[in-house]
Amino acid sequence: MNLPPAHPHLDVFLVLGGVLVLYLWAWRQRSAIKADPERRRRATFFTIGMAVLLVGSSWPIHDLAEEYLFGVHMVQHMMYQLIAAPLLLVGIPAWMWRALLKPTWMMAAWKKITRPVPALIIFNGLLLFTHWPAVVDLALRSELAHFCIHFVMVVAAVIMWWPVLSPLPEAPALVPPMQMMYLFLQSLVPTIPASFLTFGEQPIYKIYATFPRIWPNVSVMADQRAAGLIMKLVGGAILWVFITVIFFRWYFAEQKEQGVEEALRLQESAT
Repeated sequence: MNLPPAHPHLDVFLVLGGVLVLYLWAWRQRSAIKADPERRRRATFFTIGMAVLLVGSSWPIHDLAEEYLFGVHMVQHMMYQLIAAPLLLVGIPAWMWRALLKPTWMMAAWKKITRPVPALIIFNGLLLFTHWPAVVDLALRSELAHFCIHFVMVVAAVIMWWPVLSPLPEAPALVPPMQMMYLFLQSLVPTIPASFLTFGEQPIYKIYATFPRIWPNVSVMADQRAAGLIMKLVGGAILWVFITVIFFRWYFAEQKEQGVEEALRLQESAT
C-alpha cells in the first residue's frame, strides 16, 4: 500500500505534549494537597484521548486526509469527535473543570450550552458547517484555519458528550434512559450529510479531485462515497456501542437495587 512520504509534525507534538504536561502537573499539585483515588483512572483516560488526537493529527493519517483522500479526512474527524472527545471528558476530574470554568459567568454559560438540546444543536450545527465545501476548502489551504476548525470541533464534541459523561455534579449527566435517547437522536443527524456524500453523482469537494491519486483504484467518487459510509456506519456504530453499554449498566444496576430491596424486605419479615 502506497503512503505519502513520512513527515514529522513537530507542532502537533509540541501542542499536545504541552497540554499533557500541564494536565499531569495539575494532578501533581493536587496530589500534594490531597490524595485522589481517581487520579490513575482519569489520567489514563486523558492520556489515551491525547494519544488518539496525536495519531489523528500525525503522519500518515493527517497527510492522507489533507492531501489525498476525503475518506481518511472523515476517519480523522471520527477519531477527534467520537473517540478522543469522550476520553478527554472522562479524564478531566470535577475539580479541574471547576478551575477551567472558574469565572461565574463561564460556569453559568457552560451549564446552559451543555444541556441536551443546545448540545445537539451546537455539535450538529458545527458538523454541517465544517462539511460545507467552502469551509473544507479553506481548512485545506490555511494551516491556521485548519487548526482552529479542529480545535473547535473537539470542544463541540466535548459539549455533545457532556449530557452522557459529565463529571460535574453542578451540571450532571442525564439519567440512563435519557442518555440512550439522546445518543439515538445524535446517531440520526449525520444521516443528512452522509447521504449527500454517499449518493451524490458529482464531487462535492472539488479540491479533492485536484489531489493526486495515491491509490489509483480509488476514484474521487469512490473516495467520497467511502467518506459518507464512514460517517454514517462507523459513527453510528460507535454511538450504538455507547448506547448498549449504558443499557446494560443501567439494567444490572436496577437488578442489583431490586435485589437489595428484596433482601431488606425478607430481613424485615423474618424479624
